[in-house]
Amino acid sequence: MWFEQVMFFVAGAGVLAGALGVVVLRNPFYSVLALVSHLVALAVLFLLLQAQFLAAAQVVVYAGAVMVLYVFVVAYVGGADEPLRPDEGGGIASFGPLFAAALAVELCVALLGTGLEAVDSRGADLGAGFGTPGQIGSLLLRSFLVPFEAASYLLLVAAVGAVVLARRRRGLEDAEEGRAQPSPIGIAGGS
Repeated sequence: MWFEQVMFFVAGAGVLAGALGVVVLRNPFYSVLALVSHLVALAVLFLLLQAQFLAAAQVVVYAGAVMVLYVFVVAYVGGADEPLRPDEGGGIASFGPLFAAALAVELCVALLGTGLEAVDSRGADLGAGFGTPGQIGSLLLRSFLVPFEAASYLLLVAAVGAVVLARRRRGLEDAEEGRAQPSPIGIAGGS
């Protein structure tokens, strides 16, 4: 019993540290690695909830496959040497602290309003099939089919958008257009 409580706080600290690392770190590669550590700590929390299938899917799908996609996108797009904030200041970057404060107030209200009521309770009564592949497949394909498919399309659009942005940044479109048109010197030279 005490081991589960200690693991809960260790995994919770890992989740918070990973999420904070994603936001705070400036290097995109380190930010992706912080996201991987965040997702692994979430998998530990799923294991503590007796949802073994969700924990395995968290590690295999998100910390494995999706993070490899993010690493490739970050490597292809680059941009680690570019400043995150414009030099002239102002703009949309000045709203960041305001949104962070509003989110902190909202989280405090939600925690104090609903979370403290369940402190002395035993929690939800879960059936024997909680977290099994059959139950999760049923939920994904019946109740949550549209959000499940929307997430897959969102990942696809993000990957295509990253490739398009990388082509524009590196000037590959201009180079391909220059190769497609014949040179005026080659035509006039008659060789």
